[in-house]
Amino acid sequence: MAENIIELKHVKKTYHMGTEKIRAVNDVSFTIEKGEFCCLLGTSGSGKSTLLNLMAGIEKASGGEIKIKGYDIRKMSEKSLADFRQRYLGFVFQSYNLIGSMNAIENVELPLVFKRVPAAKRRKLAIKMLKQVGLGSRMEHKPNEMSGGQQQRVGIARAFIAKPEIVFADEPTGNLDTKTTMEVMDLIHTMARRNYQTIVMVTHDPRLADYGDKIIHVLDGNITDIEKKKSAEDIDKECREAAEAYKAELAAKKKAKAERIAALKSGAVETMTEKENSKREN
Repeated sequence: MAENIIELKHVKKTYHMGTEKIRAVNDVSFTIEKGEFCCLLGTSGSGKSTLLNLMAGIEKASGGEIKIKGYDIRKMSEKSLADFRQRYLGFVFQSYNLIGSMNAIENVELPLVFKRVPAAKRRKLAIKMLKQVGLGSRMEHKPNEMSGGQQQRVGIARAFIAKPEIVFADEPTGNLDTKTTMEVMDLIHTMARRNYQTIVMVTHDPRLADYGDKIIHVLDGNITDIEKKKSAEDIDKECREAAEAYKAELAAKKKAKAERIAALKSGAVETMTEKENSKREN
């Protein structure tokens, strides 16, 4: 049976502008299952980003119930909520939100600093993660020395490094060209499947929503439709296959590296033997 990792019941968000009340989220209820790639699809001003912020605990709901992993985040104190986010949640932002004075490694290892992971270990993990997102040659570069696509890859590595159970992504490709957009979306999808993580992504683009296992259509703060494209069994199968494929890939790389080292050692021994034979002959 599928596990509901996020549950919303009659959630509301009202803003007060003078005497006027604006309902950004209007009595919304739905669930998101563990491992689902869920897209909140809607036009600008539809309330989709507000909805994501409510689920992430960035904004406080005006009413209703929001449960993540069974915990009602509306009842948490600010400190408890901050600790909860550090433990279970990751974030990918449209504007990257990288720290300009830090290089890629330092930006990626930041979540591990808050988890008090030792410096040597977190650096090793950050390097490994940057290689996974294709930035092995850009690890010492700062944000202003990288393209938008490269910066977002750093952002993705930072979001995934602590292996959070849920990753919230707010228009993660909004500042990227079409080719880079698809590369970044493929990367987010692959990383999530490989680690059996839940993704909640906001987008206005139906093409990107097609990556979703579930598409929640948002309009004027209301849910107009929920498309469920894949079952929990299908998602579980894809996650297992992705994890196995990644393990096989790592094993192949490890074997190839060992063979290269063995060949180099063998070549070095042969060279030394040739030199020794040459000395004896002389």
